[in-house]
Amino acid sequence: MTETPLTPIEIGLTAAIVTVEGEEPEILVAGEAATGEARAGLPFGPFDPLAHRTFEIGLRAWVEAQTGLRVGYVEQLYTFGDRGRHTVPGDTDVHVASIGYLALTRVADNGQRAPGARFEPWYRYFPWEDWRTEKPAMIERDILPELTRWAAQPAEAAEATRALSRKDRVRLYFGCDGSQWDEERVLDRYELLYEAGLVEEARRDGRAAALSRKALPRLGEPMRFDHRRIVATAIARLRAKLKYRPVVFELLPSEFTLTELQRTVEAISGRHLHKQNFRRLVENTALVEPTGVMSTQTGGRPAALFRFRREVLQERPAPGLGVRARR
Repeated sequence: MTETPLTPIEIGLTAAIVTVEGEEPEILVAGEAATGEARAGLPFGPFDPLAHRTFEIGLRAWVEAQTGLRVGYVEQLYTFGDRGRHTVPGDTDVHVASIGYLALTRVADNGQRAPGARFEPWYRYFPWEDWRTEKPAMIERDILPELTRWAAQPAEAAEATRALSRKDRVRLYFGCDGSQWDEERVLDRYELLYEAGLVEEARRDGRAAALSRKALPRLGEPMRFDHRRIVATAIARLRAKLKYRPVVFELLPSEFTLTELQRTVEAISGRHLHKQNFRRLVENTALVEPTGVMSTQTGGRPAALFRFRREVLQERPAPGLGVRARR
């Protein structure tokens, strides 16, 4: 009896590194100059069990080597192992299962970038997620008509065990037909667009729904491999953690105004927040304390500077900003 040879597996480490600059959330990409690839992607490299004592040590080493950055806050997201991640159809070479990480950094704290490494606004890749000024027009114009047509088609056999139908997922994930927009469902929305064949990655991966279309709508910039899915996972995680962990202060300077704090929270959540309600929330949560210094860099009246009050970490288990967006 002939044994089928096993496909070798490689463990990869991929980093979604987030910063906020000029009131815009940005993701670090390693582009063409660094990798030779046509599409921008995230910093990544293989785990070397001889050189790296832990996955996180390996991740930090790859990030610094590829981008020149030393990241601070890091947390593990998820393991991404779908066949086809780093291969082409029919390829029997090494299959890469990548451990994704979310990392936060302050741009001003870091030095020179490596060639090809740059920060890009994350709404360049997810333009339907930015509701700070208004509901993105592309949702009604480009997304919902296509999703509605797709949802009306017969579902595939693999969908029979799902609790939600196609129509239910469209309604819940995109906040239509009486449902509210939930900013944390970033990954759900991206995966629905992928399943319906509306993003370039679905065509590249040979999804029938995408191949059957004459043309795809322009729904953000695609990325290499499944890196846009990893970024969607990172955005969803960060938006959720804003509400129960003080992670926003990893993206701010040591001293900041309340307006800078609000704009950073809005940038990450993609939602506009009522100024007075936000300030009452900040006061009630006791997350910050005044420094006694006024800033004159605001372009208008001097504003009080604040800093993160670290004692709150010992005072309660979930010290976050449970913000509610203004509808």
